[in-house]
Amino acid sequence: MNERCVDASSFQCGPLSVDALTDADAPKWDEFVHQHERASLYHLSAWRRVVSDLYGHETHYLYARQGNGEIAGVLPLVRLRSRLFGDYLVSMPYFNFGGAVGTSESIEQALIERGCELAKDLGVKHVEFRDSKRRAGWERVRTDKVLMQLKLPGSVDAMWSAIGTKRRTRIRRPAKEGATVHFGGAELLDDFYFVFSRNMRDLGTPAYSRSFFDRIISEFPQHTSLIAVRLHGKPVSAGFLMSYRDSMEIPWGSTLREYNHLAVNMLLYWECLKKAIESGKRIFDFGRSTVDSGTFSFKQQWGAEPEQLYWHYWLNDGVSMPNLTPHNPKYRLAIRVWQRLPLFVTNALGPRIVRSLP
Repeated sequence: MNERCVDASSFQCGPLSVDALTDADAPKWDEFVHQHERASLYHLSAWRRVVSDLYGHETHYLYARQGNGEIAGVLPLVRLRSRLFGDYLVSMPYFNFGGAVGTSESIEQALIERGCELAKDLGVKHVEFRDSKRRAGWERVRTDKVLMQLKLPGSVDAMWSAIGTKRRTRIRRPAKEGATVHFGGAELLDDFYFVFSRNMRDLGTPAYSRSFFDRIISEFPQHTSLIAVRLHGKPVSAGFLMSYRDSMEIPWGSTLREYNHLAVNMLLYWECLKKAIESGKRIFDFGRSTVDSGTFSFKQQWGAEPEQLYWHYWLNDGVSMPNLTPHNPKYRLAIRVWQRLPLFVTNALGPRIVRSLP
């Protein structure tokens, strides 16, 4: 398929129709997601409420319906608009997945084509489809990002043996310094956000609002948990965990830099791995990384292996490939300035900026 997309102005093609999701059809949408092997937690319809209620984003959740009325494929799309970063659609922003999933390639293609036609109608600059597989015929695709995933052994003891002496020694050190580990839910959100927001400021990156994480917990209580490592009562490392099917993921994990020498991040990730194994998970997802980056190497030391991500792009006429990343040279000065701002300033301004970043 060519990324310029064939004509898909018609919502119906033979026995298949592509429609916009309504609240009445949300249960059927979610049932399809739960049953499809490649669908993710981020395909569920509740994210539509999260991004629209919190950030006011326009959402376009497309689904393919067969002649018998059954849903055969889904494609969630979110429109991000700002003066700083432009006007575009993403499936899905903020997370690693969200591209079209269907019962066949042709159904996924119909959804993508309709998404491209929608983009033309809206006049957006581009569409970013975040896929877990390479789609034939697309020339514009980013492959610089991978997931780092670890296949978990059947017991904590087996994992402890597998990580080796050097890592076991580092994991033990924080406890000797008085570190304590705490798992929970919303009651740990203050600990998590204290560490997360400060770490993001130090990296020069705007942070999501505290209300973003609070809303995720309230929408997905059975899929979320938090971990905090405290040293003498102060949170120094924390993570936000998402579980779905046989996998546990840590999309956000942070440590205060001044405590790195105590290896509290090693303790944090070890406890997450223990939790995943004890919960019967088969996969631990360390999250997204750039190949050969520092975070890539950190995750690799645990035995995690890269899973390629494919982000396909449709571009409107005259539009070049977007580069809305911290590696873009035009953002270097802004990053340096951000790192020097007081935390109360970055916590106030950051959510207004990051809401429009994918």
